[in-house]
Amino acid sequence: MMKNNLLLGLAFITMLFSCTTDDTADIVINDNSVTNNNGGGTTNPQTIFLSGTYTENLTLDANNTYKVNGSLIMASGTTLTIPAGMTIKALASGANVYIAIAQGARIIANGTADNPIVFTSDASNPAAGDWGGLILLGKAPINSVTGNATSTSEIASLPYGGTDAADDSGSLRYVRVEYSGGAADGQSENNGISFYGVGNGTLVEYVQAFEGKDDGVEFFGGTVNVSFVSVVNAQDDSLDWTEGYTGNITNAYVKHGAEHDKGIEADGFNTDFSNAAGYYSKPNVTNLTIIGVGNTAGTEAIRLRAGTQGIFNNVLIQGFEEGFDLDGDAGDNPTGAGVLSGDLNVTDVTFSDVTLKVKNDTGVTFNINGDFILSGDGNGTGTDYATWGLNWTRN
Repeated sequence: MMKNNLLLGLAFITMLFSCTTDDTADIVINDNSVTNNNGGGTTNPQTIFLSGTYTENLTLDANNTYKVNGSLIMASGTTLTIPAGMTIKALASGANVYIAIAQGARIIANGTADNPIVFTSDASNPAAGDWGGLILLGKAPINSVTGNATSTSEIASLPYGGTDAADDSGSLRYVRVEYSGGAADGQSENNGISFYGVGNGTLVEYVQAFEGKDDGVEFFGGTVNVSFVSVVNAQDDSLDWTEGYTGNITNAYVKHGAEHDKGIEADGFNTDFSNAAGYYSKPNVTNLTIIGVGNTAGTEAIRLRAGTQGIFNNVLIQGFEEGFDLDGDAGDNPTGAGVLSGDLNVTDVTFSDVTLKVKNDTGVTFNINGDFILSGDGNGTGTDYATWGLNWTRN
């Protein structure tokens, strides 16, 4: 009955506005039990406000304008489809305005180089932190729990994690997220794009986080592979992983602005919980460029800690006091142990305007050249950002 009443109400509003001299109607869809809002090829452009939990598919209509005015959550079994070239604006109301794709739901956002999909602030003078960001949650493994158990996301308190490494949360292609990172409290902050236990059945390529208040792109476990990922002017860490993330990051470009933290901050497990599953993060990172703001005190390009492992190939780091900072941990110092076991190393790296290439704070003795930098010091070229086809990015 609620669905029928809602559809009748929408029809009435549309008819009412079509009788005025303004051919653009405003429709508010923000009930927490919304079941459907299929754009369906309207010929009368409308501004539609979106929020609530959707229990049926949501397909946006390129003829309409969409604004997110609260938490927009796609429930399990649903798909959010966004056509190429669309700009979805979010009210500049901070952390409580976000888009979340729950476990079992999918997003199909396939832009093109010339017609990207943009998630941005609706403010006349947009700024970092205006709204939350884009959140995907999947059923791939995380190391803070075991088996089919799940953890709960910082934002939206939704479950994530499981045993399906190939879980499919949809596709993001030529997608840009701007002015995100609204903080809920001192501990919970939105990122540009957050991947919570997302599986490698998900396609992610040509994505950018621009001018975010917190991290640009963060991986909370999972196995999702991403390629051609750009983070520009993140005010916290640009790329961040934890909870046993084991995907591939191929062709990544990071550029710092005046406000920033690390180019990469990497944890083997979430130290707020535990390494319940007994393994550490270990992504493969290939073709990586990190551009800092200059060789100044306290700047670090890549911090590796909490036992993280990872295989880095073809890296260019420019403009930092420290290139790699490896931190130890109370007890067994697993970060340093990863170097000695061959699970944490770099091949083909170039440091430009960097005072200290590698800082070893792990408490484990290893040779920087030979154990950590396997070979090719000075041979790294990073990603060739200029060849990406940059019409879809901001710089």
